[in-house]
Amino acid sequence: MNSLKSLHIQKASLDDLQMVISLLKECAQWMKDGNIDQWRYLLEGGEDLEIKSAIERNETYTVMKNEQLVATFTLSPQQTEWDVHIFGKDEVGNCLYLHRLAVSPSCMNKGIGKEILNWIEINANEKQDKDNIILDCVANNRKLNQFYADNGFQYIGESDRHSKYRKPLLRR
Repeated sequence: MNSLKSLHIQKASLDDLQMVISLLKECAQWMKDGNIDQWRYLLEGGEDLEIKSAIERNETYTVMKNEQLVATFTLSPQQTEWDVHIFGKDEVGNCLYLHRLAVSPSCMNKGIGKEILNWIEINANEKQDKDNIILDCVANNRKLNQFYADNGFQYIGESDRHSKYRKPLLRR
């Protein structure tokens, strides 16, 4: 377990599955209520099996503050089908793929997302030889696109109405 300021970030276990899914659905509902067209498929259970598989592959993390789940994210060293669709085939295999970064709506605008991104940049490459972190988000979600740009991610284009971002990882 690693701590960054007051957050405790650790790999999720299957015991955390329902808690992670609940948080992701809470965020999806918050976005739907705010008329943000992102993650609506999560509300109907779309991705539940993928979320479970990512936990089983040790790619999903929980972010706790005062023993409360405040955020989650998945960091994969392998491309998913979606990644290939958005980014094309990664022949070099030098990227980590960030998926489902979600901060509880009650904890938004408190710097938690920024802390998580800093933690990923510092810690995620410990046992892997990767050069970049890659992510995508819905292109018309201006606030989220600005968030990634403000946190040092470079916009590298758009595919299928999704903005693509990359950031070099620190080497230890």
